[in-house]
Amino acid sequence: MAQKVNGNLSGIRSLTVERISSIYELKMGQKEFASFELISLMSELTGEIGREISVYITRDGRIADVSVGSDKKVDMPSMRVVRNEDRLCGVRCLHTHPNGDGRPSGVDLGTLRSMQLDSMASVGVMNGKPTQLYAAFIGEENGEGGREALVYGPLRPYKLPNAALIAEIYLSDDRFRSVTKAVTESEPERAILVGIDSGENYDTLEELKELAKTAGAEVVGSVPLKKRQIDNATYIGSGKAEELSLMGSELEADLFIFDDELSAIQQRNLEEILGASVIDRTTLILDIFASRAESREGKLQVELAQLKYRLPRLLGQGQALSRLGGGIGTRGPGEKKLEIDRRRIRRRIFELEEELSEVEKQRELRSSGRRGGKTPLVALVGYTNAGKSTLLNALTDAGVLAEDKLFATLDPVVRQIEPPNGTGIILSDTVGFINKLPHDLINAFRSTLDEVREADLILHVIDVSSDYHDTQMRVVEDVLSELGAGDTPRIDVFNKCDLLPEFPESPGRDGARRRAFISARDGRGTDFLLTSVEEMLSAMRTAVDVVIPYSKYEAVGFIHEKGTVVLEEHLEDGTHVKAYLDEKDAGQLKKLLK
Repeated sequence: MAQKVNGNLSGIRSLTVERISSIYELKMGQKEFASFELISLMSELTGEIGREISVYITRDGRIADVSVGSDKKVDMPSMRVVRNEDRLCGVRCLHTHPNGDGRPSGVDLGTLRSMQLDSMASVGVMNGKPTQLYAAFIGEENGEGGREALVYGPLRPYKLPNAALIAEIYLSDDRFRSVTKAVTESEPERAILVGIDSGENYDTLEELKELAKTAGAEVVGSVPLKKRQIDNATYIGSGKAEELSLMGSELEADLFIFDDELSAIQQRNLEEILGASVIDRTTLILDIFASRAESREGKLQVELAQLKYRLPRLLGQGQALSRLGGGIGTRGPGEKKLEIDRRRIRRRIFELEEELSEVEKQRELRSSGRRGGKTPLVALVGYTNAGKSTLLNALTDAGVLAEDKLFATLDPVVRQIEPPNGTGIILSDTVGFINKLPHDLINAFRSTLDEVREADLILHVIDVSSDYHDTQMRVVEDVLSELGAGDTPRIDVFNKCDLLPEFPESPGRDGARRRAFISARDGRGTDFLLTSVEEMLSAMRTAVDVVIPYSKYEAVGFIHEKGTVVLEEHLEDGTHVKAYLDEKDAGQLKKLLK
């Protein structure tokens, strides 16, 4: 019974398929790299069908696989007969090039390295005859974490230096084994980024690159595509996907990251064509959040967002789920929680929402206690990596982690400060916003973002050194509106002014909006900012300075409950209180003191 020929057999006559299958019957000698009989038969069949043919040959000379591709490439299945991962895989690949040029392509060399082949040999074919043969082997490390490829050729197909080529396999194996490191989870995945140009004045792929680096990936390629109609099956079209597959093979990519959300069908089809993991921007952001969450509430929120996002995408994702447990896009719930059926996932979502409800109640109690006396709450918001945590540290010595990475801060941080006039203020640092922030993430973090909704004043921190800070400001404004905080008073805080050619003077306001130019890193402009904060908070409240008779001491409790107490001292005729109250509460106080 003929052995199976793999690959693209469409349009090939059954008799020809049988002849291709006969390649399995050939066997190489122990010191025979490739027999002329094998090369001639592969060339003749390539000339007849106009497509590439590849074979895998084991070290004992057996033909382990025969595959047919297109006129440009052939998909080569992963194969390893040597168990030790620090050794070459134990098979060599011989394949044809129908265009007559036997030189190995970048894809050939990338496949050699990524699959750790004994050798990658290519034969040029013209009019059904072999023209030249090249044989490539894995060489020494290149100092950049990769390996050089040693290429021998052109060689005469009818007179190969078989013994020398076989010997080179074992030399290559020794080189590989002597310096190969054990594979660890800390090794970065090699990622190619793919995005469609929206026509906006904003480099979303550059931002996606920073997200990928934050997640721990090594970006080896970036593909900006012109705006086009979205393909329902593959998002970018099968032709472009095939081009990406070649690029992935050449660059030895483990992962493709798309800048927009993909459907389950698009992701599955792309993985089949690209032969690598495929995730979208939302999955990447959720993965970063999963790795950054430290508090119980943060972890619950991330898991809830991940499950809500993945639930409609689980159908038909057997290949993707089989790889879970390691790699970008798989942090968080983990394999077991994603392989369970939809009913149990929905139950888990319900459980998470119940747990978050309890955590929210506890946090509200802590918050109400912390804000006893109506201490003003000022929320720091802004685009991710705008410098919110650095500013919080500069104003409060909070010691919050401030890294030059996206989403360095995930869990909210609250600190109290005493500005120059002595009026206490609570500062809250929140998670950074970002373009195309996943909707499920906003919903999951809605309880945490209550600090923004409840704030008396918002400090919108802006990275003025970014070429796209106008677009980033618009993104933050949109999210604030979605949170119901669009009308909250605010100050636009232009940070990182130390990176500008000249440090600008703070104008105080731009029309109706207050502004401040600062450098959170060296502290310049922060005194002006604090003064502006006090002025705005004072303008929003009425100052009261009263001596309350001891017979009306309940008025003191009212002030503590409704306002911000600046001074309280007990005199002979009553309690002297200086405080700030809302205009309505100030009127109520007057009635209590009549």
